[in-house]
Amino acid sequence: MRIVIIDRSKLLAFFLILGVTPGPAQTGNHVTINSDNVLVINGRKVFPIGFTLGPPPDAKTPTGKNGLQELADAGGTFIRTGAIRRDWEESTLVAEQTWQDAAAHCGLYCWPNLRDLASIGPHDAKKEALLRRVVSQFKDHSALAVWKGADEPEWGKLEIPPMLRARDIIRELDTNHPIAILQAPRGTVETLRPYAVTGDITGADIYPISYPPGKDSLLANKEISMVGDYTRSMMEVSQGRMPVWMVLQIVWSGVVNPGTTLRFPTFPEERFMTYQAIINGARGLVYFGGNVKQAMSPEDAALGWNWTFWNRVLRPVMEEVGNHSPLEAALVAPESPLPIKVHNAPGLEFCVREVGPDLYILACKREGATIQVQFENLPISRGQGEVMYESPRKVTVKHSKFTDWFGPFEVHVYHFVDLH
Repeated sequence: MRIVIIDRSKLLAFFLILGVTPGPAQTGNHVTINSDNVLVINGRKVFPIGFTLGPPPDAKTPTGKNGLQELADAGGTFIRTGAIRRDWEESTLVAEQTWQDAAAHCGLYCWPNLRDLASIGPHDAKKEALLRRVVSQFKDHSALAVWKGADEPEWGKLEIPPMLRARDIIRELDTNHPIAILQAPRGTVETLRPYAVTGDITGADIYPISYPPGKDSLLANKEISMVGDYTRSMMEVSQGRMPVWMVLQIVWSGVVNPGTTLRFPTFPEERFMTYQAIINGARGLVYFGGNVKQAMSPEDAALGWNWTFWNRVLRPVMEEVGNHSPLEAALVAPESPLPIKVHNAPGLEFCVREVGPDLYILACKREGATIQVQFENLPISRGQGEVMYESPRKVTVKHSKFTDWFGPFEVHVYHFVDLH
């Protein structure tokens, strides 16, 4: 993306347009990770949903609404900011201030990419000084949520000691914001696990949609269910000690570079990938590629973001899993200890969450045949449950069991009320 250098007078004019008065007095966020590996911002449990990259700070939707406000209103949590396609310098600091002020005005958080500052060698005095300046400048900003450390370090063969040095500097200056370091869909659990000590959040990028299918992955599985495979691998890397965030596809280089064929996920595909990541343990999601101009219509390119994909595919997904959605409380709840199991269910994946007296079952079916599945050991002997987002469909519980159909790549979300 293009980074704009703004002088002081223009920057002040930009804030006045937004209705914001910039100033040094800011209250930072206290961001922690609880025992369920859920992000907690100022005491509120959050299922973080981010965009890399989001629309520019002053971008508008096709209807004239502020673009960042549109993401926030739909249930988004944060945008990736920071160094973009070049290292940190004075203009990056100015741009980051603009991003964070605009995000705060819209109720979004920022995930600044530290890029070259995420690895500090023993003789990198200049880089260390700049890292200290970046952290000191933004650690108390009301938009800062999490630092983005080195990008895909195992694939890039980054050495761990310089990453640990950067981690220690950040923690010395800022004890209120975790560090997220996400990996490429490469390596093994054994080669990825040593990098876990360099941050507080792990995860991976995985983009299954392409021609030919699945070329982002080196695994045998080329179906979109590879999202679940990589999520489980990162869960093994984390060993239950840190959250796993998964980066999912809008578009990526494998569908926009010369010689490739442009291809987007459909709504059913994006919905399946989203839920499969959650079901397999993801505690946060990021959607990649909304800013890639090669994938935009001329109308979207003029506005600076892929609003066509947003309206057709991603916003409907946000309506199901975004902040303030009907599933918000379930997405930040711990895994339920209830002994619910399934019968006759090859390729079915599910998780169970309890929120007070309410029970939620999130289930999806991988590739393969359409099957009828029986869920057993529910904590009620009979009654009905809502199939969320498929109104007015319900399932009927008899003898603590119910059955339902699943086609390949299908998702059902069940909600049972007042069980106890």
